[in-house]
Amino acid sequence: MAVVVSANGNGPAFEAKMTVYVFVCVLIAAVGGLIFGYDIGISGGVTAMDDFLKKFFPTVWERKQHAHENNYCKYDNQHLQLFTSSLYLAALVASFLASAVCSKLGRKPTMQFASVFFLIGVGLAAGADNIVMLIIGRILLGFGVGFGNQAVPLFLSEIAPAQLRGGLNIVFQLMVTIGILIANLVNYFTATVHPNGWRFALGGAAIPAVILLLGSLIICETPTSLIERNKNEEGRETLRKIRGVEDINEEYESIVHACEIASQVKDPYRKLLKPASRPPLIIGMLLQLFQQFSGINAIMFYAPVLFQTVGFGSNAALLSAVITGSINVLSTFVGIYLVDRTGRRFLLLQSSVHMLISQLIIGIILAKDLGITGTLGKAQAMVVVVFVCAYVMGFAWSWGPLGWLIPSETFPLETRSAGFAVAVSCNMLFTFVIAQAFLSMLCGMRSGIFFFFSAWIIVMGLFALFFIPETKGVAIDDVRERVWKPHWFWKRYMLAEDDHQDVEKRTE
Repeated sequence: MAVVVSANGNGPAFEAKMTVYVFVCVLIAAVGGLIFGYDIGISGGVTAMDDFLKKFFPTVWERKQHAHENNYCKYDNQHLQLFTSSLYLAALVASFLASAVCSKLGRKPTMQFASVFFLIGVGLAAGADNIVMLIIGRILLGFGVGFGNQAVPLFLSEIAPAQLRGGLNIVFQLMVTIGILIANLVNYFTATVHPNGWRFALGGAAIPAVILLLGSLIICETPTSLIERNKNEEGRETLRKIRGVEDINEEYESIVHACEIASQVKDPYRKLLKPASRPPLIIGMLLQLFQQFSGINAIMFYAPVLFQTVGFGSNAALLSAVITGSINVLSTFVGIYLVDRTGRRFLLLQSSVHMLISQLIIGIILAKDLGITGTLGKAQAMVVVVFVCAYVMGFAWSWGPLGWLIPSETFPLETRSAGFAVAVSCNMLFTFVIAQAFLSMLCGMRSGIFFFFSAWIIVMGLFALFFIPETKGVAIDDVRERVWKPHWFWKRYMLAEDDHQDVEKRTE
């Protein structure tokens, strides 16, 4: 069934319908997010499995068995952290290669490359007999993440009608949360499968990788990518197909105009250094920093470990992680519903307060009641779980999805792929830093780590209040005129660029 999309009072909108075909394309492409989420969720569970630790990290396993283990330090091992974080370092490097592939070959082939990297990486990791094979598998998975996270959000933003762009783009983050939930369930059931439960857990990523590979044969390329590569007629027909209306001339001409401007830019990375590129670039990079330093991946990577730290048994810890994963999924639906109604800024500001309160309460309870050895009382442990869930809830409808949505919709076409590659690489860099450092930070800072993340939440809330503009309902190629130029702070960069262009014209 097609739903007509109309203007919402924020300016003119191109005529479009929400077609079944677009919905199917969105779901298939967003499977790339499901694989990313699965990788995030599976790492923490696998690193808590004794069979896995005995095979690859025997010193960590020995430390776990110690009668008076240190609650905060029992998992502190750089090689164990490298197992998790190597994926994100590889994704950082891959995102720049993926940007070039995205521009030269299109969004669809980039997703196909991602699925092939995923399948090879899964085979190596699940079949690993030594740590080298295991890490190489994780690195190839990282290349899959780099390619998938580069292509999918761009694909979703370019294929969606402007008034539904926020909600459809957040389907990527929804799939990330579903992937985390599935991973937590798989961890829960494979933890008791000895001695190869960890192999089944790591191998599970092959299923969505196959779905993405086969599904990518069905979906179309985006009209923007086709026209950008001089396939204008194919782009026009694809635009007509995805919009579900005959009159697509105005939007088609808008895309052609954007592509003509983009074709004049020979080096998009150099263009990113120009004044007019700074607002989306700075916001895109800082959103990734804030997303990771809010503490979310620390909680999601190591939820089973965290719950064991506060006194839950191994299986109970995994079950608690399944509960937080379920809340993560359900709360993302809230974001999908609200993002094109209340706007981006409201969600960012509301959740900053919400997440800050939750982190502070968790930190206070751990500081007050959890010593180096021993466990929390049952009541305190349950309160920690409740506020972890409250924290996840706030993140899932705001900073989680909007960290991908805002960079994908604010760069002009000439720097869109390059700018988003910088955002993706920053996300992977900061994810790598947190994944590699979190267990050591937990050991050194103990409960203070939650106050560390709380301080970052205050900073990011203030940044959202003063520097992140509203993009709700704005056509993706109108952002410069309707968002950056009127903004109290960022308009100076637009004026500087206009002045520079005027000087160049006068000297010609």
